[in-house]
Amino acid sequence: MWKSHEEEGEGNDCCFWDGVECDKETGHVIGLHLASSCLYGSINSSNSLFNLVHLRRLDLSDNHFNYSEIPFAVGELFGLRSLNLWNSLFSECGLNGEFPINIFRLPNLQYLSVRYNPGLIDYLPEFEEASPLKMLLLSGTSFSGELPTSIGRLGSLTALDISSCEFTGKIPHSLANLTDLTHLFLSENNFSVGTLSWLGQQTKLISLSLRNINVKVNLRYLFLYSNYLNETVELHLLSKLKDLTHLDLSPNRFSFLNYNKSTNATFPKLKTLGLNACNLTEFPDFLRYQDELEWLSLFDNKIHGPIPKWMWNISEETLEVLDLSRNFLTGFDQHLVVLPWSRLHNVRLDSNMLQGPLTIPPPSTIQYSVSGNKLRGENPPVLCNLASLMLLDLSSNNLNGRIPPCLANLSKSLLVLDLGSNNFNGPIPETCTAPNNLRVIDLGENEFQGQLPRSLANCMILEHLVLGNNQIDDIFPFWLGALPHLKVLILGSNKFHNEMGSWHTNFRLPQLCIIDLSDNEFTGDLPSEHFQNWDTMKLTNVSNGLWYLQANTRIEMQGYTTNFPYNYSMTITNKGMQRFYEKIPDIFKAIDFSGNNFIGQIPTYIGNLRGLHLLNLGNNNPSGPIPSSLGNLTRLESLDLSKNKLSGEITWQLTRMTFLGFFNVSNNHLTGPILQGKQFATFSNASFHGNPGLCGTPLSRACHSPEAPPPTPSSSKQGSSSKFDWKFALMGYGSGIVIRISIGYSLTSWKHEWFVKTFGNQQRKWTRIERMGLRS
Repeated sequence: MWKSHEEEGEGNDCCFWDGVECDKETGHVIGLHLASSCLYGSINSSNSLFNLVHLRRLDLSDNHFNYSEIPFAVGELFGLRSLNLWNSLFSECGLNGEFPINIFRLPNLQYLSVRYNPGLIDYLPEFEEASPLKMLLLSGTSFSGELPTSIGRLGSLTALDISSCEFTGKIPHSLANLTDLTHLFLSENNFSVGTLSWLGQQTKLISLSLRNINVKVNLRYLFLYSNYLNETVELHLLSKLKDLTHLDLSPNRFSFLNYNKSTNATFPKLKTLGLNACNLTEFPDFLRYQDELEWLSLFDNKIHGPIPKWMWNISEETLEVLDLSRNFLTGFDQHLVVLPWSRLHNVRLDSNMLQGPLTIPPPSTIQYSVSGNKLRGENPPVLCNLASLMLLDLSSNNLNGRIPPCLANLSKSLLVLDLGSNNFNGPIPETCTAPNNLRVIDLGENEFQGQLPRSLANCMILEHLVLGNNQIDDIFPFWLGALPHLKVLILGSNKFHNEMGSWHTNFRLPQLCIIDLSDNEFTGDLPSEHFQNWDTMKLTNVSNGLWYLQANTRIEMQGYTTNFPYNYSMTITNKGMQRFYEKIPDIFKAIDFSGNNFIGQIPTYIGNLRGLHLLNLGNNNPSGPIPSSLGNLTRLESLDLSKNKLSGEITWQLTRMTFLGFFNVSNNHLTGPILQGKQFATFSNASFHGNPGLCGTPLSRACHSPEAPPPTPSSSKQGSSSKFDWKFALMGYGSGIVIRISIGYSLTSWKHEWFVKTFGNQQRKWTRIERMGLRS
């Protein structure tokens, strides 16, 4: 609430109200500090706010200005020294429209922040020599164009933050004139190929997120992350940065010049080093002399051949994170049974060409990933000694033999167990026999035999279970229905048999998004009762942005916490093709019961699973008509009912499926005309062949009935027919899902009605998001 600092007699004096600052001598209002005040509405240039001609400080940050433009009159408050409009609207739009250029020319302005208003669009003007501006903070806006050369005239600047904008062109050399800079952030823009030689005179720099290598300053942190610079870096120049401890040049397209032994000896002692995606073809030689590294990441380079022997001697007592994934490494110069670093927490060697037996990480390891290599041999029991292990990913190798039973002991600490795409055999050992944290079990594409261990029912927080493409011989695992968080269940291509058992009412799985039972030997009716229990598949709401199903392993390192995400993956048939999903969107929902012996009619209740994107009931034996309720599946992208005994006409309600990109009802007993218009105009003859009673386009068999053509969607309601350009991302997910972002809110309090009466903004209750990071 707005309130006076004094008792009676001074309540009408605005100088005593919270957020109002007055000159002690003249009584003029010189400051309004209204950050996070629940202000709502718009402010135009005729607002009485702009009668405060003596105003020096104006802070309207973290409020809601209802998509309005910044009033031009702000640029006429000639006494203004500080203007803060940080995060002035809680939506994806931010402050909208062009930025009043006259604000940059205010003669006394020293501080300007409009950060985190992505809807704010404009270019930087030409700056004048006499500008007193000290802090210019534009990050998270949509400012674009080239940085003007005249920015070098802002000789008083101590902080410049234009990160996460849309600037292009070359970084002007005139930045060399800004010798008072202490904080400089230029990352995540679209700068073109250029030189960084302008960074040579900023001797006061403390923080830098885009920096030249030829800098003689006392930097400790040097980050050039995600600028896509194409530079030649002379690493010997880094030896001049004696205080440098954290260096991250990734991902850029750097070329590194050779350096001599004297350079190696004088190279600063680093704690973290990131050279990801930097075109490296060999291990940098200066690493030989690094004995204090805690974090070393060289992933996504072009380093070939064996890992040199000297690498195992660097930072033996300090290294905690090692990431050499996505290179062309073939093995080790010497045979290693156990990696030598005693404090190692995170080891990533995946997506290389490593051969030979599995190397064991030290007992301190929390995350161990060697997927996508050519490792062979058995899974050594010594892995069972890794008592702190949270993620074990040995997938996509040539490992064989049986899984040691002692591996079940790791379920107390393990979040992720991924042994998929190997040659493991024998029975799946009992797991989750004690309290556990397992969220992912992927044993797919191996040679496991026998029955499923009933102890899987104890994995109470399991979300992702992949057992497809094995030789498992068992009945339908109805006892998995006790898992309240299971989202993905892949059992395809095994020897499961008998009926699914609709009488097992405890098979609920309320969070189930994806189920694949394809290519087994299930019989009986399609389980209508189970469909009724899968509540998540009924939801059509879209999440806030595009997210993926994943588990996070958190590692405590030197007083800070680091998250390492593991993306859930799977292989499933979609749109007639088998696809590998390297990432699974959290809104993707699918049912694949194809290649079994289900009979009866397709349950009408399937039409209630309105969130489905994929439905495959092909190559079974259901009969009867296609239920009209399938027309309710308006988000469906792939529908396969082929190779069944379906009869009757293709129900016109299917034309409601405006996202449908694949449709197959071939080899049934369907009759009548094929639906026309919209999606059905895009399907080929192969979608309908093998139905002697069907007629009409695209079949060559014409319909001879004198009646009107089959119904199509109402043009008056739907508009003109859609055009389609179906494309698939590498992860295998098809287009057609509309993503909408919404923002969560939390309640805040009110300020005094004085602001409403004085400046004419009608307030209402609204909420605001709590953002992480610094406020300014």
